[in-house]
Amino acid sequence: MSDATRPAIEMAGVEKRFGATEALRGLDLTVPVGTVCGLLGPNGAGKTTAVRVLATLVAPDRGTVRVAGHDAVRNAEEVRRAIGLAGQHAALDEGITGRDNLHLFGRLHRLGARRARARADELLTRFDLAEAGDRLVRTYSGGMRRRLDLIASLVTSPPVLFLDEPTTGLDPRSRQEIWATVKELADGGTTVLLTTQYLEEADRLADDIVVVDHGAAIATGPPSRLKAAIGSQVSVTLADPGQLGSAAVVLSSLSGGDAQVDVAERVVTVLTRPGRDVLLPSLVRELDAVGVVAEDVAVRTPSLDDVFLTLTGEAAATLGRAA
Repeated sequence: MSDATRPAIEMAGVEKRFGATEALRGLDLTVPVGTVCGLLGPNGAGKTTAVRVLATLVAPDRGTVRVAGHDAVRNAEEVRRAIGLAGQHAALDEGITGRDNLHLFGRLHRLGARRARARADELLTRFDLAEAGDRLVRTYSGGMRRRLDLIASLVTSPPVLFLDEPTTGLDPRSRQEIWATVKELADGGTTVLLTTQYLEEADRLADDIVVVDHGAAIATGPPSRLKAAIGSQVSVTLADPGQLGSAAVVLSSLSGGDAQVDVAERVVTVLTRPGRDVLLPSLVRELDAVGVVAEDVAVRTPSLDDVFLTLTGEAAATLGRAA
């Protein structure tokens, strides 16, 4: 495989154990150059361990890891020169200015003083922090700190960027600002691996998603394909709770799925099987044929929350910091 066609990130059969805990169990991952990959999974699934292995912070026990064409075990130094990493907590000195933080990062990466200063000015301007550049970081909002931390990882213009839950704890406006920054980086050709506890974030940003559970990938693909694979959700609200059973039979018959009945809300819902789309006119006719009076009928396309629940058996709220 030539360098031009080689993926930016490759993991094959990667295993990592911490004592009795198997953090990674044969994890496979491929991320093409210039794309955003969202890594999702419940607590303890192995997301952060995967990032740490890719960033050469821990060595795998078994398997192959390549980043930007370099073997992450045999050529760890080359990998470190090719990556940027923004972890779950901002790695900034709050007692100096934003500009000085970036300058410091540049000097640590062995940029000359003039080049480090120029790069700091360039990044502050590009990501709309120039006016705050000469303020102490302790005066920054949470969103501004996260943006500064993110762009600090870009001082050396790395082709591959690892973002480990970059928007955790941020308000919606700050989260939108980080999303815009990530989108700009991807549009500029940077390959991004993103772990996140916000499924909307993965849906908005990721070209492909890898769902990890118990240290292995259990599903891979674009968000649209993963959502299409689990079917749609159909719900019927009834005027008469006594007709819930009849409605459930109709929904199950048309969808091929098991209907769920909420007696208190007088609602029957079903998740259709792939390829068994339920058309509203057909559903209304079938309900009418058995005398069921519906107050409301709705078809909802699945969300990544539905994908996550279907694949892992856990609610999306269980997403979060993982070992």
